[in-house]
Amino acid sequence: MMKTKTINPKILYYGNAVVLLTTVNEDGTTNISPISSSWALDHFLVIGLGTTGKAYENLQRRGGCVLNIPGPDLWQHVERIAACSGKEAVPSDKAAYGYISVKDKFHAAGLTRKISSVVSAEAIAECPLQIEAEVRHIREPDYMEGIAIIEVEVVAVHAQENILKEGKHIDPSKWSPLIYNFRHYFGLGEELGKTARA
Repeated sequence: MMKTKTINPKILYYGNAVVLLTTVNEDGTTNISPISSSWALDHFLVIGLGTTGKAYENLQRRGGCVLNIPGPDLWQHVERIAACSGKEAVPSDKAAYGYISVKDKFHAAGLTRKISSVVSAEAIAECPLQIEAEVRHIREPDYMEGIAIIEVEVVAVHAQENILKEGKHIDPSKWSPLIYNFRHYFGLGEELGKTARA
């Protein structure tokens, strides 16, 4: 049996699928926020967001969003906007890490806009899986300063045909999500690159 050691990590994070969360800005344009804190239960998803970011502000005002799930081939596109804020005045907690203000993240990332079928937020055409959702509950726990837990209900799911089996199931032998694990990007068990963020 492998020996274990008790540790106290700075951040308790063991990796998760990358989500490019699209939300609607006050002027009707779409913002993209790369996140990696989410999980699904039936047709509901729970996402974790920082409360100083544009995505959180947008979801409080207008609850429609799209969880765009990129494949491993999109990791460099994700990294291009990893340190971009959708806010004109970059929040101090993000500015300390070198974030810059970027209005058009589609252009910055080299991604294509796609009209959604139900919600106002645009989807990302290159993402093999696009999940449209509506906010059902937002909670800011007292015990987690600066973090919000957001519950959303899925209203439409779009998948590229080349990753489907029998026309209705996602085939795991044809596609798997981009994984972000301790500041490194992984896909299909292979390390793809490391974030430049501090």
